[in-house]
Amino acid sequence: MRILIAGSSGFLGSRLVAHLTDEGHEMLRLVRREPRGPGEVRWNPSAGELDRAVLAGVDAVVNLAGAGVGDRRWTDAYKSLIRSSRVDTTSTLARAVAALPAADRPRVLLNSSAVGWYGDTGDERVEEDAPAGEGYLADVCRVWEAATGPAENAGVRVVRLRTGYPLHRDGGFIQPQLLPFKAGIGGRFGSGRQWVPWISLHDWLWAVSFLLDRDDLAGPVNLVGPAPVTNAEFTDVFAAQLHRPAILPIPAFGLRIVLGEFAIEALSSARVLPGVLSGAGFEFRHRTLPEAMRAAFPEP
Repeated sequence: MRILIAGSSGFLGSRLVAHLTDEGHEMLRLVRREPRGPGEVRWNPSAGELDRAVLAGVDAVVNLAGAGVGDRRWTDAYKSLIRSSRVDTTSTLARAVAALPAADRPRVLLNSSAVGWYGDTGDERVEEDAPAGEGYLADVCRVWEAATGPAENAGVRVVRLRTGYPLHRDGGFIQPQLLPFKAGIGGRFGSGRQWVPWISLHDWLWAVSFLLDRDDLAGPVNLVGPAPVTNAEFTDVFAAQLHRPAILPIPAFGLRIVLGEFAIEALSSARVLPGVLSGAGFEFRHRTLPEAMRAAFPEP
């Protein structure tokens, strides 16, 4: 396939480009700076600018663009950036795809979303048919996913990737916690009873490949492992992997002091299951958290 990707420089995007290239696909990357090579094309999603000619001969579009949710403290300005960086990129791509003649449109748009769609679900098990929850991230996910509408209405297969927490030592959910855990001062968040929807990086990458190929799958797809765990269980497995104790729980009020409003999301519970992937026969390589955690720290 010839695949156009946005968000290729991030933790997931850079690894997905390498993975799909290894699979034999031709990758074309959208960048906001001056292109540095023939595989890059400049765009300006904040202004809705994308030359539709870029889409000529493209079989699939993958959009992973968006400012990191946990990268900074949530000021009003940063919350606005979190939202606009997702909605603007999605809207620009979806409208460009829809504006093409039917015969020239990519067959599929895989657009990033998040398990934040569900909000705080407590102990309830949720799959893709669950409605949007409440809270800031749920609201962001709602408008983010809605921005794919023009492409879907034009008859393009649209898959919304509701990603959980991909696990790898170099980024995502694990990397920010490495230092305190290695120092022996890591611990569960709050009560530790909240559910954590993890997925191994390997399974996330292969799930994207799976969804690119499956013409019968569309709509929301939870990219999470089949066995969610509580934050307390996650903490124990993480600490064991690092051979460190985890005896200092971080109280909810402490998280609120350090993280501000983002602490509400960090303490929320999402017992999300991969209903679509499991029903479609996707084979997870890492079905349990200990397996995924070992894979997150590959031997040098």
